[in-house]
Amino acid sequence: MLRRWSSPRLAGPGQAQVNPLCLDSSGLPCDGRLRLLSFNIQVGISTERYHHYLTRSWQHLLPHTGRARNLQRIGELLGNYDLVALQEADGGSLRSGYINQVEHLAQLGAFPYWYQQLNRNLGRFAQHSNGVLSRLEPQGLEDHPLPGPSGRGAILLRFGQGENALVVVVMHLALGGGARTRQLAYIRELIGGYHHQILMGDMNTHASDLLENSPLRDLGLQAPQIEATFPSWRPQRCLDHILLSPSLTLERVDVLAQATSDHLPVAVEIRLPDALHDADALPVPTVGT
Repeated sequence: MLRRWSSPRLAGPGQAQVNPLCLDSSGLPCDGRLRLLSFNIQVGISTERYHHYLTRSWQHLLPHTGRARNLQRIGELLGNYDLVALQEADGGSLRSGYINQVEHLAQLGAFPYWYQQLNRNLGRFAQHSNGVLSRLEPQGLEDHPLPGPSGRGAILLRFGQGENALVVVVMHLALGGGARTRQLAYIRELIGGYHHQILMGDMNTHASDLLENSPLRDLGLQAPQIEATFPSWRPQRCLDHILLSPSLTLERVDVLAQATSDHLPVAVEIRLPDALHDADALPVPTVGT
């Protein structure tokens, strides 16, 4: 059943969904590396030229046979990663054939855990969502509507306990600078008590703005990705980011030439500190049958 709201959304705890088809696939890589991907999937629409925004605009409202093939390609890509942040996913409406795209991609990529955040509910016509796919079970998950115009949200995940916990925030920020500043100030408050931090998503601005002029500027975050991600067919703007705290060691960063959306996906591989990789600090429970 499609969800509708009769009152404003409130921040609160969430619960990761378990993928029953992937009961044996959870686990942290034994070498302490974590592979991250952030991708604005544009509800599975393949946009390859500016004029496609007009000629394919109907696909934002109605189903299309090519969407399933496009999602299959995206799912094959996502399967190479441990933690994936999705933006502009559909939670199951007419245009997606009533398929929850976050759940569907969790199945295609064989992820044991997933979560869909519904940010703009247009009933049967559209279910605008963010999503998370994970091979690690989060020990905490929070769903946060962001300040500013309605329809923007952030998902906070916590892996591990105490001072060695890893906090990850998945977000899709506003287009306007003022609203984006308020949203980043809110996120800054959420993560201020954590030492190990990862911020992932479509942030709709460049890294220099995030690191030098935003409420995040005092955290010492790294922005390893500087290649343009938008538009995917002729990248000119770097809008999609994975920001890392200094405690996390960068091993690799790539902008992937995957033209299945109007954004290109960003991939980062990091090495976790020994304290985080310790079994007591970052447990990986076995999902029971």
